Amino acid sequence: MNVTVRVWRQGGAFGEGRLVPYEARDVSPDMSFLEMLDVVNESLVASGQPPIAFDSDCREGICGMCSLVVNGVPHGPDRGSTVCQLHMRRFKDGDTITVEPWRAAAFPVRRDLIVDRGAFDQIIAAGGYVSVGTGSAPDANAIPIPKDVAESAMDSAACIGCGACVAACKNASASLFVGAKVSQLALLPQGHPERVARARALVQAMDDLGFGNCSNEGECEAVCPKEISIANIARMRREYLRALVLGTDR
Repeated sequence: MNVTVRVWRQGGAFGEGRLVPYEARDVSPDMSFLEMLDVVNESLVASGQPPIAFDSDCREGICGMCSLVVNGVPHGPDRGSTVCQLHMRRFKDGDTITVEPWRAAAFPVRRDLIVDRGAFDQIIAAGGYVSVGTGSAPDANAIPIPKDVAESAMDSAACIGCGACVAACKNASASLFVGAKVSQLALLPQGHPERVARARALVQAMDDLGFGNCSNEGECEAVCPKEISIANIARMRREYLRALVLGTDR
């Protein structure tokens, strides 16, 4: 199959970007979207042109590095998957596909399709961890945790921090990401000692870094490759309210 790929090209953080069309010829329907970009890059390099810069690592839907907006949808048209899991059979011969980077003030473009998602690292550093001494690994049954609570915590912890939720939100809010991080620790007893300070610190860091506010429209959940529920945003708000009003873990 042959497709036309309109790719956002930007020489640097302060350069002027534009969409540039490229022809991807003899593409196998079984190729992943990133493999198709590899083919385009091979032809660019062979002709002496600079290749398209984009992030990738595991290419197994685990790392969240492949942060691309495909035809206006973060990670592309397939629900619950990343770009590296998107295959060319999802498109038709002769299609024109537009590829852009995440669009958010907190995720500045560095080059072409690469954005700086260091803001997420700063949020985690603000309190997305457990700092109490845990000693050696306890027996699995030492701390009884209800099955539904454990499953909810694991569902929240499935977040891979790709940033698709930010890219899809018209406000560029990181509430789903922060909500997942707050939830996975607030639900488990190991996270209770710092529960209040954590909620306050993570939400404050999100605001300070320039992410927008959540207007609760659900675009984030729709594009999340791990289908993180927006129920996590509600839990984050409850945790933050507890921190502001009660000032203690009750």
